Amino acid sequence: MAKVKPFRGVRPPRDLVTQVASRPYDVLNSEEARSEAEGNPRSLYHIIKPEIDFAPGTDEHDPKVYDKAVENFNAFQQNGWLVQDDNEHYYIYAQTMNGRTQYGIVIAANVADYMEGRIKKHELTRRDKEEDRMKHVRINNANVEPVFFAFPDNTVLQQVIDEVTKNEPEYDFTAPDGFGHHFWVIDTPEMIATVTSEFERIPYLYIADGHHRSAAAALVGHEKAQNNPAHKGDEEYNYFLAVAFPASHLNIIDYNRVVRDLNGLTPEEFLARIAENFTVEDKGTDEYRPEALHNFSLYLGGRWYSLTAKPGTYNDNDPIGVLDVTISS
Repeated sequence: MAKVKPFRGVRPPRDLVTQVASRPYDVLNSEEARSEAEGNPRSLYHIIKPEIDFAPGTDEHDPKVYDKAVENFNAFQQNGWLVQDDNEHYYIYAQTMNGRTQYGIVIAANVADYMEGRIKKHELTRRDKEEDRMKHVRINNANVEPVFFAFPDNTVLQQVIDEVTKNEPEYDFTAPDGFGHHFWVIDTPEMIATVTSEFERIPYLYIADGHHRSAAAALVGHEKAQNNPAHKGDEEYNYFLAVAFPASHLNIIDYNRVVRDLNGLTPEEFLARIAENFTVEDKGTDEYRPEALHNFSLYLGGRWYSLTAKPGTYNDNDPIGVLDVTISS
């Protein structure tokens, strides 16, 4: 059963939230982060991508860069740009994208749940990316960015979300990328107890986004437990920051790839090559979207095509080879 707990969040005052807010560390490169943070000393990029405080071209994995993250994290708190709540809370965080809003409960997720498989993964992780975030978590002694989980719809937790979000949000703004961000604090003891007990009824949580951050946070927590002779299991390092969304709230966004040239083939020759491993159907000029597992859409020469992987080109017993992202490679 999922073990979660409330926590004392470290977050910006309401009047500074738009200055502190940033995109996730892994959706932009160092130069893009440097540009977005230009002229804004309060941008969270100074903590999650601290290489921007050095000359362009500085290796983001240089030890001095990780040290700068700690220096900046401490400075943000000393300056009052990040303030820790006095009491433990759960929180509600909502995102609005393309006119659709999804609501999640911000929790401290349990390291043991991750290590023992009660937090389910669907991607493999790269050790180098794990180690980068492990260093960041380890040296800051904090999870600065959350991961996103999904959980099976739960009537009681949905009622909590509905009740809390009737109130005025603590934060409510639209970021420069057009995404809306909304945030509420769950501060009644009864509701906090309800959230804890309801998650205990949920057998598994599922990582929706943030496999490397989940792995890094959990591995650092596990590492700290092993290095603490007095480990009891209730220490802060046994938990990491996550936003858990009811499954029905989540929207799976298209994953598209662009083929920049046909490697000397004509469109007809290209389709013929594809037909060696896929059943190809011409769908005309109206947009076609995949309809089933192992089905893909292709836009070529002003027309849409359905591509269905032929039996024998993948192995349903191979957890990696059966993935559509592998089949399409």
